[in-house]
Order: sequence, then C-alpha cells, then structure tokens
Amino acid sequence: MAKVAKAKTLYTCSECGGQALKWTGQCAACGAWNTLIESVEQAASGHRFQALAKSSPVRRLAKIEASDVPRFTTGVGEFDRVLGGGLVPGGVVLIGGDPGIGKSTLLLQSLAEIARERPALYVSGEESGAQIALRAQRLGLVGGASAVGDLALLAEIQLEKIQVTIDEQRPEVAVIDSIQTIYSEALTSAPGSVAQVRECAAQLTRIAKQTGTSIIMVGHVTKEGSLAGPRVLEHIVDTVLYFEGDTHSSFRLVRAFKNRFGAVNELGVFAMTEKGLRGVANPSALFLSQHEQSVAGSCVLVTQEGSRPLLVEVQALVDTAHVPNPRRLAVGLEQNRLALLLAVLHRHAGIACFDQDVFLNAVGGVKITEPAADLALLLAIHSSMRNKPLPKGLITFGEVGLAGEIRPSPRGQDRLKEAAKLGFSVALIPKANAPKQAIDGLKVIAVDRIEEAIDRVRDLE
Repeated sequence: MAKVAKAKTLYTCSECGGQALKWTGQCAACGAWNTLIESVEQAASGHRFQALAKSSPVRRLAKIEASDVPRFTTGVGEFDRVLGGGLVPGGVVLIGGDPGIGKSTLLLQSLAEIARERPALYVSGEESGAQIALRAQRLGLVGGASAVGDLALLAEIQLEKIQVTIDEQRPEVAVIDSIQTIYSEALTSAPGSVAQVRECAAQLTRIAKQTGTSIIMVGHVTKEGSLAGPRVLEHIVDTVLYFEGDTHSSFRLVRAFKNRFGAVNELGVFAMTEKGLRGVANPSALFLSQHEQSVAGSCVLVTQEGSRPLLVEVQALVDTAHVPNPRRLAVGLEQNRLALLLAVLHRHAGIACFDQDVFLNAVGGVKITEPAADLALLLAIHSSMRNKPLPKGLITFGEVGLAGEIRPSPRGQDRLKEAAKLGFSVALIPKANAPKQAIDGLKVIAVDRIEEAIDRVRDLE
C-alpha cells in the first residue's frame, strides 16, 4: 500500500499572521503572548492570489486627477453617519459586536432599504432562509404596506459558490454574515481558522475592488471584545465598525475605529425596539439622568464623538475605605486616568482621597476616551466628597495636566452651542476655549488652573 504523506502542522499567530513550526508561548514576529493557533500547512496554488485591480503604468502624483468618492445611502441615517455619509462602491466594511447585540438586524434593515433602489444580496452562513424571512416579517420588512421583496437571499458558506452568485446577480451591495463561517475549497482547514478567515476576506475584498460591489462582512468577537481571527483582517478592509452597549439595555452604539473614506470615532446611536433598530435623533437625552433635584457627585460633560458633540452625565461616589487599599473603579472611563487625576487633585488643590474609595460611572453605557473629561471627573469627585451638588445648569469640559493646568479641548465652540441648545446656563471651560462672542443664554466661566475651577464652583453655590 502506498504511504500517505502526513500533513505538516504549522502554528499561526492570530494577531500578525506569523507562522512557526512548533508552539511557543510568545509569537516571534510581533511579541504577542498565547496567540499561536494550530493549523495545517496549505499547498500553494496558482489561482488563489490575484491583484485587487488591473495593473496600471507608473504615473506622477501631480498628474493624477483626484475626485470625491461617490456614495449612496443605506436608508438608516445613524448608520450613514458612522460610515461617513454612506456606502462607497467597491468599499469593504467589517462590523463586529457581541452576540445578540443587533448586527444582523441592522444589516437586514439597511439592505431592505437599499433593495428598493438597487440590487442587493444577503449571504447568510449562520441562519437558514426561513429564519431570516421570519426575522424580516417580525421587523415589518415583508407582508405589509412597506414590504420589500427585491432583496436577494443566499444561505451558503462556500466561498466559490458565493463568488459565482455575485458574478451572476451583480449586486451593488452584498452582506456576508459572517466571515468566520465562510470557507474556501482551496484550503483544507476548518471554517473560522486563521487561514480560512484571511483567505476568504482577501478574496471577497478582491471581488469588491474589481466589480465595484460594496461588501459588508460581519465578524465575531472574542471574550475580550476584539474581533476574532487574524489582525490582518482589519488591515484588509476599508472600514471597521464596532457595536457597543449592554444587551440588557435598549440602546446600542455603533462606533467607527477605521474608515478610509470618512472620519474615525464617529458614533451612531440606536434604540432597539420591537420593529428593529431605530436611530436616536437627540442622543444627549440618553446620557443625562432626569433627577427631580440636584444630587451630589453628578456633573455634565460635553464630549465630542467625531463630528457630534454629546452631553454625558458623569457620576462619582466617594466613600470611606474600610480596607488598607482603597478601591478605584471607573465604568466607561479610563481606569489609569482616574489614579492620575486623584494625584493632581491632591497635589494642586489640596484635596486628598488616599483613604477613600472612588467609583466613577458614565451614564448610559457610553465609553469616554478623550481627555476633555478630566475637569468634569474632578468636579464630580469633589462634589461627592463634600456631599454637595454642583450648581444647577452647569456643564464643563477640559483636559487637566499633571501641573494642574487646564488645557483646551478641540471644537469648543460646537460644544458650547450644543449645551446652550439643550438649556444649560453655566459653562466652566478652559480659558483658551473662551468664545470671542457671547452665546445667548449661556454664562461662560474660563479658568486656567484646577484650584481656580474649584473656587469658582464654590462661588456659584
């Protein structure tokens, strides 16, 4: 009997795609720990690797004519905002999020709207056609006055069959739900492996660039919240979106982390209803608690998410520590930033928290990463320590440096206008952000130092 050659085993890094002949705790290419995944070496084939676009001669940059990228709307306003104004022909979008948070629901709603004007294809590798039809019926997309029957549906996980369908149907938009379930016959590894995800994503990207079809891929996430599969997946695509929010809450946030055709850090706010996801016109109302009377430890921050200013309530609770090591906990805010700000508060304002537990929370489940939240955090902590509410109608923003100075924040004028529009009357801001012209209904107090800011707040009480 002829001997069968034993398949050679390789270990591939899920972060950088580097390969090793044996398992080691650390990837030799990128230095990441515990990222090597066992796979089978694939035989090279000539048809797998093709150029993303037709070859062209070398040209001078100054002689290349630049033009705006044409877009078309998805029919969902908040989704268009995150994408930078809509979908781009030939663009590839990767969207990730926790299970059950609403990825498939949002894409089915968007494709149903797109299918009214242009051909669209929904490729499902996780659900059958009957399951998707049942969801569409529940969302009111079929069987009613606003029914959409032109949306093409394909339940398939083989890449080659999906390619043939796209060539035959010629859709302008195609959704792949999800990329971890797709496999190629050119590889022998199982769907979801590093090699399969990388190969299928590369082939779908090539199809998008050559045919002009906009492709949206759904990606699974790990328990840490990052996209599963090789990190090269995020480099291949044009746009990376993440779903945020708690599945127990009715609100969902979609944030852009990469966008070659628009601004990053744009935020779309949705509310989950019985009829699917609906865009929220005034998202600031979600992040402001409605207190019957002023409470201690609460401060309203004006943060900037992409091109949109948002008002978010920041809450602080300072309590006597009953253990040798006081606890520091921040929900929706940076943990390390909290320890830094407490040191600044002690050194420059003379307010010590070394024997106090400090807890911070951003209302509504939003995550705040910009340093403009520093001043609001310190004022909320000071208010909770004194058990005295901040003046009613006060908003603030500003970065606090290690020397105790209050630094300016970008787009301060837009933040102030948003606060005045929502009825706030007093703004405590960095002196460099002071407006040149007065804003109707808003008293602006500009400060340079953290101790000066605390004194001005006391004067307003």
